Amino acid sequence: MTGHGIEPDKISALRSAAEQFFAKELDWKMAHQIGLERGHKGFVPEGEEVYSAGKPDHKEAYDIGFEAADDHPMVLAGLPLIGGNKWPDLPDFKNAVQPYYAAVFDLGMHPMRAFALALRQPEHAFDAYVTCPPSKLRLIHYPVEPSADDTPGIRSHTDYECFTLLLADQSGLEVLNSAGNGLTHHHSPLTAKRRTSSTWGGMFEVMTAGAFVATSHRVRKVRHERYSFPLFFAFHYGICIRPLPPFVTPGSESNYQEPSIGDHMWSMALQTYRYLGEKVKAGELQLPLGARKTSTFGNFKKEVPAP
Repeated sequence: MTGHGIEPDKISALRSAAEQFFAKELDWKMAHQIGLERGHKGFVPEGEEVYSAGKPDHKEAYDIGFEAADDHPMVLAGLPLIGGNKWPDLPDFKNAVQPYYAAVFDLGMHPMRAFALALRQPEHAFDAYVTCPPSKLRLIHYPVEPSADDTPGIRSHTDYECFTLLLADQSGLEVLNSAGNGLTHHHSPLTAKRRTSSTWGGMFEVMTAGAFVATSHRVRKVRHERYSFPLFFAFHYGICIRPLPPFVTPGSESNYQEPSIGDHMWSMALQTYRYLGEKVKAGELQLPLGARKTSTFGNFKKEVPAP
């Protein structure tokens, strides 16, 4: 995406804030670990997320989300993923990250309206769906360890939300086509993860009954220290997603039932983050009714058309 209007100083400040945070000792960062407080925000240490069987990903992250005040009805209702952010006590960290979040979130409304048209809906059909969404911004650091095994930065997965806007300073992202082949996606000042000309997550896959499948992608082992800043653009927590009328075919609605955005995203998190998975095993948390496995989204599950 070019001409996006996000000022270079906002991007520079974001990168500096990330460098400052990830340069701290692990014990200091763990004091801000995700899961210490409600809201599912904060520091994500290496190995916390597991997208597939095998070795954990080789990355660390810091997550923030859409700000909801303590007296917001969804916060008072105790809904997961909704609430305020945790800000580390670092000079200018909040002052750098919060303005970038606001800018890239506003930017996300433009592809949202383009996607509405692509889905044969009125241009502003989805505007009311983003009043208090669990849209997450991640500050991700991929360290370099030349002597380490060839551990991917992030293993193959699909994103949970509608689409992802990505700012990255190094190449390494690979978008997988329907044959499972990796296509290197080089970085640029602000880009969107995409499959050819589209960018999709699990929410749009449900809304199109699989006509637009969620994009499988991964980050291979990095050769140079890498920082990336994806914004995962989502709908409002309580919206129920279902196949849109133009995409309804016999059997499509049974294959893509009607989860709420919140239940969909929470079920994906419960199956990805180790600290949440342990609570599920202990009976402290339960998967929402009808939760799908994370592996049931994406183009690996689609038939490869004949050449």
